[in-house]
Amino acid sequence: MRAPRNAGPKAEEIDNIVDAADRLLSDEDGDGDRPRKAFVRSLERGLSVVMAFDADHPKLSLSDVARITRLDRAAARRFLYTLVELGYMRIEGRHFSLRPKLLELGHAYLSTLRLPEISEPHLRVLSDAVHESSYVSIREDNENICVAHIPVRRIWTATITVGTRLPLLATASGRVLLADLEEAELRGFLKRHRLKPVTPFTKHDPKEVEAEISRVREQGWAFVDQELEVGLRVVAAPIRNPQGRAVAAVSVSTLAALTTPEVVLRDFLPPVLSAAAAIETDLAPVMR
Repeated sequence: MRAPRNAGPKAEEIDNIVDAADRLLSDEDGDGDRPRKAFVRSLERGLSVVMAFDADHPKLSLSDVARITRLDRAAARRFLYTLVELGYMRIEGRHFSLRPKLLELGHAYLSTLRLPEISEPHLRVLSDAVHESSYVSIREDNENICVAHIPVRRIWTATITVGTRLPLLATASGRVLLADLEEAELRGFLKRHRLKPVTPFTKHDPKEVEAEISRVREQGWAFVDQELEVGLRVVAAPIRNPQGRAVAAVSVSTLAALTTPEVVLRDFLPPVLSAAAAIETDLAPVMR
């Protein structure tokens, strides 16, 4: 027999029950235990499925996803088809791929930040001055993440866009951010994160990299010559908070075929330093 529609608890009653349960958990476990108790393993696994896709793996089969995430095939299948149903993923034959709707999640994060919003007008001025693409990046563990970008239209365009992750040690912005670490902190970072050669020009010996970052710390800017990508030169400067800590970096990239290192430092470095100072000024009131 089907239960009458009014047999179940009302929404208000459900809310009261949930509130009571929350209070009970708080009383029994204490605030310090709440994050551990509230951890949702299935959400972690679902996110691991999304993170299995990248520039080198834009399309994956069920077997590929199960192997990369170390989930069993049944679990991987449920997560994949749930993501398809929600519109975050598409399926073509045996292969799955991400859909643009996922950008909404990234936008939700970026829209909470003041840094991209404040930086963009100054990046436009910078790009107009040097006629090259400009960027603002932040550090997350051992990666350099682009959070603002002003591209310049030309035959060649850099593949770096908002959300792009790059190795800190091979980028000018990354070295600027690492230069903010104390020497002992930097040595510990270099021990934990060894850099493999990205190009024939990449500095990857720990002592050489440490010496380079020490120079960046002293001079207040970084220059990377084809260490991330052959044919690409980049100059970067730190963006500091009112306490003097580097919270981000502004940079400009240019083709090595069109410039020399001397020209980059002569023509590009001063505008980059000016952009960093202007962003710092506008950012200071919201970071106090």
